[in-house]
Amino acid sequence: MKHALSNIAVLEGDGIGPEVVKQALIVLDRIGQKYHHKFNVKKLMIGASAIDATGNPLPDETLKHCKEVDAVLLGAIGDPKYDNDPNAKVRPEQGLLKIRKELGLFANVRPVKLFKSLNYLSVLKEEVLQGVDMVIFRELTGGIYFGEKNREGDVASDLCKYEAYEIDRIARLAFVEAGKRQGKLCLIDKANVLDTSRLWRDRINKLKVEYPDVEVDYLFIDNAAMQMILNPAQFDVILTSNMFGDIISDEASVLGGSLGMLPSSSAGAGARLYEPVHGSYPQAAGQDIANPIATILSLEMMLRDFDMIEEADDVLAGVTYCIDHELLTADINKKEPLKCSEVGGHIANAILEDKVASDFGVII
Repeated sequence: MKHALSNIAVLEGDGIGPEVVKQALIVLDRIGQKYHHKFNVKKLMIGASAIDATGNPLPDETLKHCKEVDAVLLGAIGDPKYDNDPNAKVRPEQGLLKIRKELGLFANVRPVKLFKSLNYLSVLKEEVLQGVDMVIFRELTGGIYFGEKNREGDVASDLCKYEAYEIDRIARLAFVEAGKRQGKLCLIDKANVLDTSRLWRDRINKLKVEYPDVEVDYLFIDNAAMQMILNPAQFDVILTSNMFGDIISDEASVLGGSLGMLPSSSAGAGARLYEPVHGSYPQAAGQDIANPIATILSLEMMLRDFDMIEEADDVLAGVTYCIDHELLTADINKKEPLKCSEVGGHIANAILEDKVASDFGVII
């Protein structure tokens, strides 16, 4: 990022969204206090709550402000009264799709970094999880999900279409990230069958000469799905198309045992949008039991993207402190669960108490 992080649009959304976002903002406030930063935060509506208030899942005011800020923090979107109504013409998810389109968010970035103290939650053996630390770059606005669709009786089709520029722009982001990490990029495709995948390979082969320090590997999606279970530690940066990214990122998300731990960002032409991977979990709304860590780690991604490295490290240290000391919500700590607000409070206090990541054994 070439400019400072000052103005943040906050979209609390639905279900547990307001609760987890509240804790992230408390953490952000502590960062501001400690480092003397001034963050201008404005809360705006999106999703079901916006439909209830305005009839629009993405009100004009929300969209206008999101186009003017440095970053957007989103809670969660979705509500059963719309999800369970097949006749509903206006749905919460339409707000998310529209903001992605309007902000030009073509790349979903999902880090998968496991905390050693939580390996017991995974369905995989602990030795398989050693060293797992990857980032998945999923193309977000093209491919089969957005291609022309047709259905005539018992025949249906979905067009998968990509243009070179759509591949190049996300590929460059992935190459740059790989250069900052272990220098390994894996393109996941189905080039033995699909012309779109062969175009992806052609573009990556052309671009890789610009990044000589990055080693490029290729895997078909079926083999990649198998490797994600057999040897997930082999992956550093994964680059893939929309549908394959949907599949492989969801598979990778269960390695750590809880969706409540996974952050993400969406990057593109405008402000980046940061959000937890989990949904709105409406059954838990208002009960103060949701896990706020994924949202807080999304905030950590935001800080890191704006080169606020020390600040981001402090947030990560606070999260790790809670994990190592079992100060966690019921999805992880079933014996002595803490409230959502209590976990957020512990993380915020760890920041002000000058905890550092090395105190808690986290590898950055």
